[in-house]
Amino acid sequence: VQLQASGGGLVQAGGSLMLSCAASERTFNGLSVGWFRQAPGKEREFVAGIGWNSGNRLYADSIKGRFTVTRDGTKSAVYLHMITLEPEDSAVYYCAARAGLVIPSRNYDYWGQGTLVTVSS
Repeated sequence: VQLQASGGGLVQAGGSLMLSCAASERTFNGLSVGWFRQAPGKEREFVAGIGWNSGNRLYADSIKGRFTVTRDGTKSAVYLHMITLEPEDSAVYYCAARAGLVIPSRNYDYWGQGTLVTVSS
């Protein structure tokens, strides 16, 4: 499964962005999807995730209340809605997918190329 994250860009602090994650050759049916980010010089960290049946959503404490993860009804895309962005949110954002439960670690089977989010102060 090949994943593609998109929607990154440059935004001022306090602004918002919506990232999208699409899968080639199939839908996300049966797959849990996680969003991760990696800032320069830092490890890749879990940001948010949604379970394969959309019943379970996980969020990192650092973004709780500002980011929302959703998936569309056809399960062909997963979104990360980001509001009230802060300079500390600047990073390359990746989406990843795995069979089974959504988990807040990097143990995902499929990874996409990232999309860069830059938040200016």
